[in-house]
Amino acid sequence: MSTISISAVPTNAECRTVLADGRTLAITASRRPRANRADVKCTVPNAPAIAERMQQIVRLARHTEARLDSRDQVVISMDITPTATERDWELAAVLADRMVRGLHPTKPDTVTIAQGHSDAWHTGRVTGIVHQAAQVKTPAHATNAASDTGDATVTSAATTASVAAAPSVGATAANTLRITHLAALTGHADPSAAVSTVRAWFPLHSGGIHDTLGWVDVSVFPLEAPASAEEDTIAAPGLDLTAQQEVKQTLTAARHYDGKGLNRWRTVVRFDQPRFQGGSYQLALVMADRLARGREFVPRGRIIASGCSSAWHAGRVDTVDGRTPKLELIFNQVNTGDRVLLPKDWQDHLPPGFAAGLRQKGASLACIDKIGMI
Repeated sequence: MSTISISAVPTNAECRTVLADGRTLAITASRRPRANRADVKCTVPNAPAIAERMQQIVRLARHTEARLDSRDQVVISMDITPTATERDWELAAVLADRMVRGLHPTKPDTVTIAQGHSDAWHTGRVTGIVHQAAQVKTPAHATNAASDTGDATVTSAATTASVAAAPSVGATAANTLRITHLAALTGHADPSAAVSTVRAWFPLHSGGIHDTLGWVDVSVFPLEAPASAEEDTIAAPGLDLTAQQEVKQTLTAARHYDGKGLNRWRTVVRFDQPRFQGGSYQLALVMADRLARGREFVPRGRIIASGCSSAWHAGRVDTVDGRTPKLELIFNQVNTGDRVLLPKDWQDHLPPGFAAGLRQKGASLACIDKIGMI
């Protein structure tokens, strides 16, 4: 009779990193039943902004995980506070989150030390700096010099001693891994090629010189197995809770209109300016999502859209406020190849020569009352 041994998922996990001033930072992750709480909670001593940034990083880094399990909440904390400009602790936070969920197994009585950061965690890409090693007293009293490199470094040092130097201290070449993407931790290919990201623009009207076209990015990554709840697959780091919920509800309803758009994707939504009011961004969000999932024809230039809906599940597009200044803003900033999408209710109220002016600039215009009919 054959049996399969399955390693137990730990309740707690720790990953360390070395700060620029030589201090060792320990990042601890614990897991507990979610019970309608946030999927990730982060705490940093006297530094709520760093805690918020860590929460965003962990959520973004989960994007390229092929399986979704939202049953637990992960609580992540730092024992000391890094400087506001330091970033190489980011990889340690991502690994602590994966370790406590059983996605990055470690051997008993080992210390995992990681150094790296990324500007595109949602694609799984990692960059980082390896600092010069300093001599420390470990059981083996081993010191290795680490060279500067653009790759991130993950070190599993077979010691329980406190390591207060660079990631490679106390580690041999055999247990030091340099990576450029997260999938390399398990020997897999770079997952970034499977991430589809599309950006759409929408007018941000504040009544003055700060009027501009804001953008929203939607990145999707295919799931191996269908998710149980669509909203759990959507992350919008950086937004407040109310805005996050609105984004999730908008995408879930618009995908319902597709018929086959639900429970198939991990999704990350990012805004260049996460602090704004109103729902006129919704049409741009929905169009970026449809383009990312291959549901629309790709324009030569940008998608610029303004519109909302109280019935995205029916594919309906409703009007929004601020028609006159938004039309002026769009007209002034449109470029060749851009596709402008506006609510159908605006069609009879366009300024004289607006549509002709857009065509002269090489852009196209459509006033719509439903998505999927462009």
